Amino acid sequence: MTTHRPNILVRLWLGFWNGVTALRMAVFNILFLIVLALVLRAIFAGGEALVLDDDTTLVISPRGVIVEEYVGTPFERAVNEALGQELPQTRLRDIVATLEFAAGDDKVTQVLIQTDRLIGMGPGMLNELEQAFTRFRESGKRVIAHGGWMSQGQYFMASLADEIWLDRDGMVLLQGYGMYRQYYADGLEMLEVDVNLIRVGEYKSAMEPYIRNDMSEADREARQYLIDDLWQRYLDHAASNRGMPVEVLADLTNNFPAYLEQAGGSMSQMALDRGLVDRLVSRPELRSELALSGASDEESGYRRIGMSEYLEGRQLMTTPGDRQVGVIVAQGTIVEGSQPPGTIGGDSTARLIRQAAQDDKIEAVVLRIDSGGGSAFASEVIRTELMNLRDAGKPVVVSMGNVAASGGYWIAMGADEVWAYPTTITGSIGIFGFFPTFQNTLAKIGVYTDGVGTTPLSGALRPDMAMDEETRRMLQNFIDHGYQEFIGLVAEHRNMSVEDVDAVAQGRIWTGAQAQDRGLVDHLGTLSDAIDSAARMAGLGEDYDVTYVEQGMEPWQAFLTGMGARALSMAGAELAPPEARVLPDDLRRRLVEDMALLYEHAGPGRTGVMAHCLCDVPR
Repeated sequence: MTTHRPNILVRLWLGFWNGVTALRMAVFNILFLIVLALVLRAIFAGGEALVLDDDTTLVISPRGVIVEEYVGTPFERAVNEALGQELPQTRLRDIVATLEFAAGDDKVTQVLIQTDRLIGMGPGMLNELEQAFTRFRESGKRVIAHGGWMSQGQYFMASLADEIWLDRDGMVLLQGYGMYRQYYADGLEMLEVDVNLIRVGEYKSAMEPYIRNDMSEADREARQYLIDDLWQRYLDHAASNRGMPVEVLADLTNNFPAYLEQAGGSMSQMALDRGLVDRLVSRPELRSELALSGASDEESGYRRIGMSEYLEGRQLMTTPGDRQVGVIVAQGTIVEGSQPPGTIGGDSTARLIRQAAQDDKIEAVVLRIDSGGGSAFASEVIRTELMNLRDAGKPVVVSMGNVAASGGYWIAMGADEVWAYPTTITGSIGIFGFFPTFQNTLAKIGVYTDGVGTTPLSGALRPDMAMDEETRRMLQNFIDHGYQEFIGLVAEHRNMSVEDVDAVAQGRIWTGAQAQDRGLVDHLGTLSDAIDSAARMAGLGEDYDVTYVEQGMEPWQAFLTGMGARALSMAGAELAPPEARVLPDDLRRRLVEDMALLYEHAGPGRTGVMAHCLCDVPR
């Protein structure tokens, strides 16, 4: 038998290809070992103590929207950061903690608030920030605010400073609060969609856009009453912070175009003329001024440290004690099952409550709510878990953030105390069911549904079939029962009669101050006030620490997350031109997909009727 050896060209090609394959594997293995070393160093090396030079300026420059907690899992945030697509967010608690640390830090001479990267915040958070900056200024240290564009959220934060410096080409625009929505009734009628809406409550307007072309008079009355109160409180506090009569600020916001015309169309000059800001200062001038009042620096112009770096370093130097108040954040829409941070899962939030119950160091719990509601069933799961915690002997206090309405109020009402900001949006005690059907829409393109069933309910809740009256009555009875259960629980927890609750319920939303007047809220104050109250109930005095009870990861999951983020970054997964990427596109894409798949399968499995206000938060 004769064997034929490949010709010289084939042998050369195979040798070359095998060499390339070996080199590629070696490069990838080296990359993996580098990433592994970086992650192990990050995990096991620990942090270093923060060392500051004298006369340092602390820069607080919030990014994006100010939130109670970051949205998404740690892995999702790490991947998005590596891709350069992370959602800009700043936690409220981080700003407050930074100011608390800096107040007693002799190395920090002054604070600079930079507003340019701030997108906005809810009206409730204004109260928390105001108290935090008030406490900081008691240290005698100066606070300067600087920015180029300031709407009312940015301007309010700037008003917390001793002086506001506006860029020479900047602007301040205070438009007031508004609540506007689009309405779809005619559009849905043109598409021949049947909107089956079952609700209880004269003011339960969450689904009105699907059945109307404009705002109902009941909804208009409720929302106008709400935003008038919110706006007046904004004016009162902003004017007080600036040391001007509130009438002057109100007049300015009501006659903005006329005052702009008097300033020759210059927004910055108008802001200076009317006392909204103290000085017009360019960025180079800002650096020079801060160097004079602090210390100079060759690289940045003045000696500075950012909020994130400062807070991380200070937190590494602190160790929680054995007596703690646990804070659980409930932010976002309430849904069933286990959910990542930024969404309130019935099961995942209940699990955090049980975790706090089982932790002997946690002697009281504060539930911090920022939610317009969602699933009634998931809300009840959370409420009953809180009641179990309270019955076990640990005080439970609720602190309402920007909004705690509908389902957000459902999970709040059973606490030992309910705290809210004067500007919190709350109430919306009501329930609705929403089930659109599309049989006529499908018929327009020649698609029909027909068949047989064994009972009157067979096929009753198909979106391609019309809802019959018997099914509608069934759902209405179910929704009516849910509403009676809701107001009955409110009456029980708030020591009110069902009739009195019904009078202030009906789906109507209130500010925190209005809700307190109607017995739905116990006290007005900040998260710090609620934590102090919980500590007093538990007999902790003033010697206690605050710890956040959050979804965590096992060490190996944290390792995997860190490895994935660093690998993606080193692979050039960020938004960079192809020639700047370390790995080829196909390999980089597989790396992204494999890391996501690996993490998804490595972690634990992810395991109606709505109580939601769908109320917009003015910003």
